[in-house]
Amino acid sequence: MAKLLHPTDLLNRLQARTPLLWLNPHLGEALPPDAPHPVLIEDAEQRIRRHEPLLKRLFPELRETGGRIESSLMPADALQLALGHVSDRDAWFVKRDDSLPVAGSIKARGGFHEVLAVAERIARDYGGMSANDPVDYLLSENTKRLFANHTIAVGSTGNLGLSIGVLAAALGFDAVVHMSRDAKQWKKQRLVSRGVRVIEHDGDYAKAVDAGRQAAQSNSRCHFVDDECSALLFFGYAAAARHLAVQLEQAGRVVDEAHPLFVTIPCGVGGAPGGITYGLKALFGQHVHCFFAEPVASPCMLVQLAAVHDEPLSVYDIGLDNRTEADGLAVGQASRFVSPLMKAQLSGIFTVPDDTLYRHLRIARTSLGIALEPSAAAAIGGPGWLANSPEGKRYIQSHAPSYAQSAHVIWTTGGSLVPAEECARYARVAA
Repeated sequence: MAKLLHPTDLLNRLQARTPLLWLNPHLGEALPPDAPHPVLIEDAEQRIRRHEPLLKRLFPELRETGGRIESSLMPADALQLALGHVSDRDAWFVKRDDSLPVAGSIKARGGFHEVLAVAERIARDYGGMSANDPVDYLLSENTKRLFANHTIAVGSTGNLGLSIGVLAAALGFDAVVHMSRDAKQWKKQRLVSRGVRVIEHDGDYAKAVDAGRQAAQSNSRCHFVDDECSALLFFGYAAAARHLAVQLEQAGRVVDEAHPLFVTIPCGVGGAPGGITYGLKALFGQHVHCFFAEPVASPCMLVQLAAVHDEPLSVYDIGLDNRTEADGLAVGQASRFVSPLMKAQLSGIFTVPDDTLYRHLRIARTSLGIALEPSAAAAIGGPGWLANSPEGKRYIQSHAPSYAQSAHVIWTTGGSLVPAEECARYARVAA
């Protein structure tokens, strides 16, 4: 077999599904010449803020927050102790995107931003909305009739579909979610209950996305939300960075050379963790260190970044089957839009077997009282890889000599909408 990955032994370790920490040798290189300008992060922040009154009116869950889609930054001393990490100088936090209102996952950030941007464009191009028109324009009966003649579609294993579908349907669009037949049934049912059309396909996530993409090409009034290459999704996720910075400041945590920030995020196709990393790097530069967590069966971003050549490479190409209990992370090939950006900015990737996902899910429940879905627990092991593995120690020595005074943010990405019976099943498996 021709050499596919660097370093030489990486292919064997991935094929054996051996959990590992891979350090990105390209960290710090220049971004690609066509990299999107960080000013687009500010545009996304403004769009999301501009539509908070609209979201407040659409969703009762957002009345208390005034329409703001945000999650808490939870101190995680108990999780730190439960995992055997003892220090009086660093600090652990959990970024609770598992509890984001309405859509219940990190996908609400990018998904809501893209739907709002598309709604603005259609209302402006076909309905005569001006830049000065109030948000109420988007909720008028005339606009709803306009939106009913337009489709917003997406291919998804569930969580992105929930965020896109729920908001698109609430605004009056024909909302369509293309899903693999083996995606979680409760997610399909929740979509249907919100007025979303679910179309099932044989095959994995990539097949569902491709089917949705092809269907959209034959409909001039269909906007397809493409998780693999959407800048609107990407900058919706990137907008999370500034609020995290505010939360860290409120918690008394400075981010600078003497107080580095380490962030670990579950990774599927790469849009959400990539956008967040891009936003954090724009704010904190070399003082923030971002790591992705991927299942041992589905390390698509690791495979792409470690590839010897720049051509697309999937987990199937190296003999993996992409079958994992972390359904939100079961992606065979990384985003070709995001991976070149992460090649310059991502510190590394660690891989997680399913039994570790369930063990960390149980520890999160017993130590912090939070209920996660398996994919949302993927990032919990990040600090352990850094502190205890040879690769982690090497990274700290080279990039973060003040590691002892660092802040760790573990991003939990979904779980609050999981039905009670499914949570009970997770608990049984994790026991």
